Amino acid sequence: MNVKPLSDRIVVKPEPAEEKTASGIILPDTAQEKPQMGTVLATGPGKVSDSGDLVKMTLKNGDKVLYGKYSGTEITVDGDDVLIMRESDILATL
Repeated sequence: MNVKPLSDRIVVKPEPAEEKTASGIILPDTAQEKPQMGTVLATGPGKVSDSGDLVKMTLKNGDKVLYGKYSGTEITVDGDDVLIMRESDILATL
């Protein structure tokens, strides 16, 4: 992947949406919920604070993360759908 996020942004590959319910009912594409979990593929260098110091990222490549349902911007890179979002949009690591 040749995308290098800037500042405090990260690139996340979302996990695939659930295609079946717990009881085995197959969901059509329109009824599937957007995934809220994913894997960090790339991170930026960090954010520059008001005093001019670089605040390094706490996330690293390969981290499993939980993010908001409508967080980030969807893009396609090398045929894969990925999200670019700020580190502050991440709710938790798993």
